Amino acid sequence: MIRILYLWVILFVFFCTCSAQNYEEYFSNNTLRIDFTLAGNADTTMLYIEQMKKQGEYSGSHKNLIDEYNYGNYIVQLKDVESGELLYSKGFNSLFEEWQSTPEATSFNKSYYHGVLLPFPKKNVNLTIKHRKFNGEFDTLLNTEISNNDKSIIKESPKEYKTEKILDNGSPQNHIDVVFLPEGYTEGEMDKFRQDVKRLSDYMFKTAPFDKYRDDFNLYAVYVPSDESGTDMPGKGLFKNTAFNSTFYTFNSPRYLTTNDLKSIHDAAASVPFDQIYVLVNTDKYGGGGFYNYLNITSTDHSSSPQVFVHEFCHGLVGLADEYYNPGEALEGMYNKELEPWEPNITTLIDFDSKWKSMLDESTPIPTPRTSKYYKTIGVFEGGGYSDKGIYSPMQDCRMKINEAKGYCPVCIKAIESCIKRYCE
Repeated sequence: MIRILYLWVILFVFFCTCSAQNYEEYFSNNTLRIDFTLAGNADTTMLYIEQMKKQGEYSGSHKNLIDEYNYGNYIVQLKDVESGELLYSKGFNSLFEEWQSTPEATSFNKSYYHGVLLPFPKKNVNLTIKHRKFNGEFDTLLNTEISNNDKSIIKESPKEYKTEKILDNGSPQNHIDVVFLPEGYTEGEMDKFRQDVKRLSDYMFKTAPFDKYRDDFNLYAVYVPSDESGTDMPGKGLFKNTAFNSTFYTFNSPRYLTTNDLKSIHDAAASVPFDQIYVLVNTDKYGGGGFYNYLNITSTDHSSSPQVFVHEFCHGLVGLADEYYNPGEALEGMYNKELEPWEPNITTLIDFDSKWKSMLDESTPIPTPRTSKYYKTIGVFEGGGYSDKGIYSPMQDCRMKINEAKGYCPVCIKAIESCIKRYCE
């Protein structure tokens, strides 16, 4: 028995060592940016490559190259052509996926722009992008071979904007690098943008559990001016000429602030290494949006902007789900209640063992009543993921549910800490 255990330890160390060495064997320290469009309707998803670019330093971990969590409604993979070995994988979300769940998607087609950042390969690789369908199965949208000396890979220098490292804790490879971009700030409002970056990020680092991990982050600001202040508000007939074409009234929701101009966003961010993009919008209207490994965006001057800032960031960085549920919510039908959602902070009870079941007290009923008796208890409370029935969340109040919550629940804190540690190993 001891000899068998010893063998398993040796194998574990061997595979971990090989994983750590794979980066130098297969990748350079540059970034391969793949831009593509997702297009279709409620029943169809198509992917079209727009361009490939070789960019500067790759900011991601050189050790954790494979996404072990299987998060995201999409996944991008790189495999070695010669051996077939999986070299890299990462999940992400898309605004297109949300749009597909709206009534509008049943009547016409629409497209959304994307950019993903990968370590630049030294050898030929197969690039695959898959989509997690409503039934939980993955559909391959793209499978193509890429050569590292492909002449179609653009090698131009990024447009030069003034940049500043707001927080410097060391090498990008073992820190979480966040680039902040100004939306609706004119040339004369760049000082305000810098102050907004400081104010909102300082609030985050005073919020548990981020207060323990300030030293694990690098923060950059890229000063991109807009011609006009503010952002579009189509519901009020107001439109602004801004750098990244953001807009409220996404899916006819007045507070849903997003943008589809990911090409301009990635072009502007390319002058610094980054893992996450955060667009700050110069307006006092309440709103924002966050998408796993895709985009974070929020308004800056509403009284609740700091709370929205950290809420949206946990969508983009960690993959946490919204825990609120409102009648008539535009995204109410986004989750298949016959499957276990991948997000760590909601459950349909289909596979609750894979979620926070181990964190429950034995005396806590499942489901758990939303009563004062269980207000401070980790439980299984019906309501979450935009639906009041069939989807459950860990506590009655959490920052992923309401701005008035004092902070994140223990389940969300555990997911945040796990994410930070994986980036920074």
